[in-house]
Amino acid sequence: MAVKGKDSKMSLKEKAKHILAELKGHGPFTLLGAVLGISFMLVFRNISGDGRHTLFAIFHPVHVVLSAIVAASMFQLHAGKKQFLLVLAVGYFASIGVATLSDIVIPHIGTELLGLNIPKHSQVHEVETTSPNEEHTTETDEHQEQGEHGLHFGFIEEWYIVNPAAFLGIFIAYFLPRTKFPHAGHILISTWASSSYLLMTLQSEITIGAAAGILATLFVATWLPCCVGDIVFPLLFVRSDIAIAGCCPDHAHHSHAHLGENGEDGQ
Repeated sequence: MAVKGKDSKMSLKEKAKHILAELKGHGPFTLLGAVLGISFMLVFRNISGDGRHTLFAIFHPVHVVLSAIVAASMFQLHAGKKQFLLVLAVGYFASIGVATLSDIVIPHIGTELLGLNIPKHSQVHEVETTSPNEEHTTETDEHQEQGEHGLHFGFIEEWYIVNPAAFLGIFIAYFLPRTKFPHAGHILISTWASSSYLLMTLQSEITIGAAAGILATLFVATWLPCCVGDIVFPLLFVRSDIAIAGCCPDHAHHSHAHLGENGEDGQ
């Protein structure tokens, strides 16, 4: 990074152009992650319902930890002084929000829009062993109790796993704030978490048509929340006296220098 003079500042328009360039540049890399997500689903498509839930219970909290580290570190490095309660609030809501949107909400909306079969809330947690008539009764009762949409919110239903994961990431960021986290790792974990949720909800076979729709869903679920969290959010807080020369050349290890990180004043 080249450092400008004190009086030469990066305008909002310049930041916006660079953000768009970054998002465009990360498109192919994110698409590769979505393809790996499809491969992930094909590998684990025959495991039990409990096994699918276990996969989600692993990758979703890990995604929360990574998101918390990035978000809390960003605030910590730019707050000017340590304010634990503010770091805690920013890190928690940012990480839970990004991970929930990426791993749960967007995959759910995608499958709804594509008309793919989504089980009711009770089927996410257990494998149905009832007869067709009994199953219909169970789904009807569940529909009356839970409503039409069976979203599985990890920070509520697995609060004892997901919330501590967010706090772990926040504590790491508070004492060792770092934003130079390999973007590839975040993309991969996010894709696997989203794929695990889709495995929990999808009941039909993964046909070519379904795979195309799932690919688009995984791309949006990863590109918007994670790239915004890793790229847009940092660029909104990057020092105004730092000139960013072009799009990040190494998308697998995307990072920007921030004041106070590693004791540096910019690169």
